[in-house]
Amino acid sequence: MRLLKCSSTGEFSLTDNRIDEEQIPPYAILSHTWQHGKEVTFDDLAGSAVNGSKSKSKEGYDKIRFCVQQAQRDGLHHVWVDTCCINKNDGTELQHAINSMFHWYRAAEQCYVYLWDVSTDDMCMVDEWEPAFRKSLWFTRGWVSFPRQ
Repeated sequence: MRLLKCSSTGEFSLTDNRIDEEQIPPYAILSHTWQHGKEVTFDDLAGSAVNGSKSKSKEGYDKIRFCVQQAQRDGLHHVWVDTCCINKNDGTELQHAINSMFHWYRAAEQCYVYLWDVSTDDMCMVDEWEPAFRKSLWFTRGWVSFPRQ
């Protein structure tokens, strides 16, 4: 398992290596839906500062920043986000991640959900934002699918 380590300045970076199961620090996990071509990937974060600046220009960076900020408010210094904590070019790592994902969700101290398709900007009443919330793509995912009303 590889995590993002949160700095006191709100920045984050990948942990150097995959962390041994016995040494995993407390962490938060982000549950979200992917937007094709807009997600920050492992390749974006791994390596040079050039890739780091590229990742900040992607729309998916905001949800990772949201997760890091919330984790820090909750006293956590590590987060796991599937789009960027898994090297999908390494078939062995990818298969292990797929097989371990339920365990990683269960072991997380906190689980945050980012619904990119629900906005509460001008909605202060529940009856105004609840319909958008219920229609979110997040609810159509395999692990969280619920019957539609």
